[in-house]
Amino acid sequence: MTFSDATHAPVISPRYDGTTIMLHWLTAGLVALVWFIAQVIDFFPRGMPRTSARSMHIVLGVVLVVIVLARLFWRFTQGRRIVVERSPMEIAAKAGHGILYLLLIGVLVAGLGFEWVRGDSIFGLFAIPQFDPVNARALRETVGDVHETLANAILVVAGLHAVMALGHHYVLRDGVLRRMMPGWCR
Repeated sequence: MTFSDATHAPVISPRYDGTTIMLHWLTAGLVALVWFIAQVIDFFPRGMPRTSARSMHIVLGVVLVVIVLARLFWRFTQGRRIVVERSPMEIAAKAGHGILYLLLIGVLVAGLGFEWVRGDSIFGLFAIPQFDPVNARALRETVGDVHETLANAILVVAGLHAVMALGHHYVLRDGVLRRMMPGWCR
């Protein structure tokens, strides 16, 4: 943390650009919503109510794929890069971000694979054909387990990410959390 000489108040770190902030919070919100829907799908009665809940999970998962692709494109082309010191804390933060990206890409690929292996109906409007009906059950269980494990791992790592951000804000008071907060929330 750096301090200005005149007032001894913390100097606020530079902020990320608005697009990066928006894509970050859209990703976080969608991950939480899609995970929540997955947890309650089986509470819906069989038939159209459950198909609709599962369809919502699938459609929002596809929206998340688009947002993650947009986020990666933005990050590597236009997004603001904040230069920071190469401290052990910063190296750990970069590793944590990398793990989150890998888990997110993994869970999305596994989710798309799961739907392809399983076959499904989207809101009763159209069907996703089943990849291999003969071996579908074993393949579906394997791919489904991978998808579920990665989804749960994202929540654990994202939870640690949030705890660290709150630690920066309330304990270290270094302005790190403010870099990713929308303008209306600062």
